[in-house]
Amino acid sequence: MREHHLQVVRTARYHTLGDPSKATAIWVVVHGYGQLARFFLNKFKGLEDGLFIAAPEGLSRFYLDDAHQRVGATWMTREDREREIDDHIHYLDLLVQELLRATGPRPVHALGFSQGVATVSRWSIAGHTSLTRLVLWGGSLPPDIDTSAMQRWTRSRVDVVHGMNDDIVPASVAEQTVQRLSSAGIVHQLHQHRAGHALDPLLLGRLLRSE
Repeated sequence: MREHHLQVVRTARYHTLGDPSKATAIWVVVHGYGQLARFFLNKFKGLEDGLFIAAPEGLSRFYLDDAHQRVGATWMTREDREREIDDHIHYLDLLVQELLRATGPRPVHALGFSQGVATVSRWSIAGHTSLTRLVLWGGSLPPDIDTSAMQRWTRSRVDVVHGMNDDIVPASVAEQTVQRLSSAGIVHQLHQHRAGHALDPLLLGRLLRSE
């Protein structure tokens, strides 16, 4: 048996908030495991004034329950992971090109939540999009990103966010992320909130608005 790969055309889905003609910046916000983009983007409603916020959806969807009523999406699994990583990096680059056609030249920022942290981290390293801001919320840096690869972040602002009551991602994960960033010489800031494995509205608003 031999394994083969064939590139095919498929349709990706994304949702947006904000008026692109009035936006001073673009935010690409990447959901976590088992979420759908439209529900994830609901957390950003009311924060879109002056911004164009886009939530892409993972290319692989699956049922979350035995009754096949609830659907979620994922960015990758361990099966054929290299190809899935390549696909979502290419996808996010194409998405930004599409967004910039609507806004004109604007700074591009990215926020990854949970599994989305690994997704935006890999994209920011291996993709063609220059990200001004990078928010890593409630997830871990993938092990395949080493110190030399992180040097691409020397011109980006990097924020790490951890929920003090997060029962999925322990504090040690945020500590390891901070340690790896420090070892690479990347300027960063750690933010903590009292919620669990979720986006905290007040902190989210501050991060989206801060320069």
